[in-house]
This record gives sequence, structure tokens and C-alpha cells, in this order.
Amino acid sequence: MRQSHGFTCISAIFKPCNLRSLISPFDALTPKPMSSQILVDVADQTATLILSNPEKLNAIDAAMWRALRESFERAVADPEVRCIILRGDGDKAFAAGGDLKEFLTIRATKDDAMHYHEELVARALDAIRTCPKPTIAAIQGACIGGGLEIAGCCDIRIAGESSKFGAPINKLGFSMYPGEMAGLVALAGPAVVLEILLEGRILDAHEAYARGLLSRIVPNDVVFDEARASARRIASGAPLVASWHKQWIARLMHDKPLSEAEKRSAFAFLDTEDYKEGMSAFFEKRKPVFRGR
Repeated sequence: MRQSHGFTCISAIFKPCNLRSLISPFDALTPKPMSSQILVDVADQTATLILSNPEKLNAIDAAMWRALRESFERAVADPEVRCIILRGDGDKAFAAGGDLKEFLTIRATKDDAMHYHEELVARALDAIRTCPKPTIAAIQGACIGGGLEIAGCCDIRIAGESSKFGAPINKLGFSMYPGEMAGLVALAGPAVVLEILLEGRILDAHEAYARGLLSRIVPNDVVFDEARASARRIASGAPLVASWHKQWIARLMHDKPLSEAEKRSAFAFLDTEDYKEGMSAFFEKRKPVFRGR
């Protein structure tokens, strides 16, 4: 991935890739507007991914789900990237859920819906949740349904004061797919997720923060500045350490006790160049220069 000073479609900044080639056979049934895409920018060791479907408040369609997964996989593979920011296009919405028109076409049968959720949505969410690099959701405006699921898979969620959260799908007559619900349950607990789904109520930022859905709230006009500042703090640290911390947090969510081999692996940092650099920099009273090895 190269440095960029402007947001570009994923296919332009990564190796050549046609978005249509990322769509399942089911997607061919419904033409996709050119306005729905994932925009990507790389600067200061951070990849910023933008959910862009502004005509529909960044509602996520099949092409975007698949491109989101692809963009995460490529950001992970890029050694220049140490942190990933996810945001919506504009300030009206992070993402206002899925594209409801697809429920009438490529998600209309049980087989099609199963394919859509397993092959597109679940794989995109898994790419975010299991990403070895730190992830930040910068949220302005509506963060609803699929948008809430995406934000819930990120490590840090920074939201503007007027942002809104929820999943009012009880009013549409369909349920949340269990695989998509899992991330929210892990984040906020079953009681909070049940409240959101049973009432179908939209929470304001302060309610969402009180329920554990957010890391912090900031004024609307500094959301993206705060996300970039957070990314800079992350990128200035040792990247291997960031990845290990993510792995250990995920591992500790399981009840199984750590094996002796796992305990020993916790000291793998002793064999890294970054550990030697960090210690040397501390005693020499200078800023460390970490290289991820």
C-alpha cells in the first residue's frame, strides 16, 4: 500500500481488483450503484477505510461487505500499516445498516440469506474482529444495524456527541443473525443486546457509552481528529506488542486455563529487535524507532 493524500476506491490503492469480481453470483441479480464502495487512504502508518454509500446513509450492500473484508486482508498484509480506522462517508452516518432492497432480491430465500450472511457479512465481521492490527471505529451520525455490528468488532470506538445507535429490526419483522450478534454480546453483554433488540429503540451516544458500546465520546467536529490521534499513539508503539496484546485479550475470553507452552510464549518479546530498541531508547532518553521485528 502506498502513501496517499486523498481517499481512493479500494481497487485503485491496492493491487488491481474489480469490485464486480468480489461479488457473489447472487449479487448479479441486482445492479449496484457506483456510489457504494470502500474508500481507502494510507498515511502516517494508518489505513483509513471509509464506508461510502452516501445516497443511502452508507447502508452496506453486498459489494461493500465483500470489499470491506478484502480491504482488511490487504491492510493486514501491508507492513506499512500499524493501525486501521473505520469511518463513514460524511458526517450523517457511520453506516445506517444493510441495504434493505437486497432483502427483496438476493436475500429473499433462506438459501440466499444464509449464503449472504455466511459468505459476505460474517466473513467481513470476522476479518475485523480477528484483525491482528489495532482497529478504531470513528463514528458520526447513525450507527445502526450492520453499522453497529461493524463498530462492535473494532478495538476502540470513538463517537461524536450526536451519534445514534441501535438495531430496530423488530419493526421490520426479521431477526439478527446469531453470528453477527456474537460480537455485540461479547462487547456489551447479553442484557444490553437484548434491550437493544427487544425494544428496537435508538440510543444516543451517552446511553451507548453507559452500556459499554463506546470507548469515549467527543464533540462532533473532532471525531476524526481524535481517531487519528489515537492511531498515532498506537502506531508509535511496538507493532508486535500490539498484536500480542490483542491475541492475549481474545485468548483470556475463554475459560480454558493457559497451557505451559502458552505461558512461555508470553515472553516471546525477549527475542525481538523492538524489545532491545525500546529498552535502549528508554535508558538513552530518546524516542524508540520500532520496526516490527
